[in-house]
Amino acid sequence: MDAGGDLPLLLALAALAAADSVAWAAVGVPELGGLAAAQAGLDLAIGLVVSDPGPRAAHVLAVLLESVPVVLVGASVRVPERAVRRLRAVMRRSGAVLLAVGRWPGADVRLRVAPVGWAGVGRGHGLLRGRRVTVTAGGRGAAAAPRSAELWLPGPDGLVGVVDVVERGAAEAVRSGARADLRVVG
Repeated sequence: MDAGGDLPLLLALAALAAADSVAWAAVGVPELGGLAAAQAGLDLAIGLVVSDPGPRAAHVLAVLLESVPVVLVGASVRVPERAVRRLRAVMRRSGAVLLAVGRWPGADVRLRVAPVGWAGVGRGHGLLRGRRVTVTAGGRGAAAAPRSAELWLPGPDGLVGVVDVVERGAAEAVRSGARADLRVVG
C-alpha cells in the first residue's frame, strides 16, 4: 500500500495492522521518530528499524516480509521491478503487509492525502491540536473505484478518527445534554 507520502497516515495504518502482531519493521524511513511511532500506537519494544538497507534493499525487504507481519518502507528505498514481483509473492505467501511512505511500484492500494485544516489555531495564535485531512483511496482490483473519507490525523484528542463519526457523537451529546464520550471507530 502506498500511503501517499503522509507519515502520520502511514503510522496510523501501521499501528492498526500491527495491533495484534508480534513485530513490525521500518526500512529506510529516516523521518520516523520513536515518539511519533509510540503516539500512533506502535509498540517500540517489538519494532525493528533498518535505517539504510543499502544496495541490497530488495533482499532486506524479502527477509523482513518473511518474518515480520507489518513492514514500513521509506520513499528513498529503490527496488528493481523484477524484485517487486518477488516481494509480492513473498507477501502472498507470508501474509505480510508492506506500507510505503511514497510511491511503490505495483501497490494494490494508493492513498492520497489532501489537507483540509487544523484545529486549535486562533487568529494567528494557539496550539495545534488536530489535523483534518481528506484521504482518497484507489488502486487495482477491489480498490479500483476511488473512495474518500475525511479523517482527523490526529484529532484534537490525539487519536485518529473519522470526522463524521466524531462530530456526530459530539452533536448528539450536546442535544441530549449528556457528556460527550467520544471514541474512535473504524
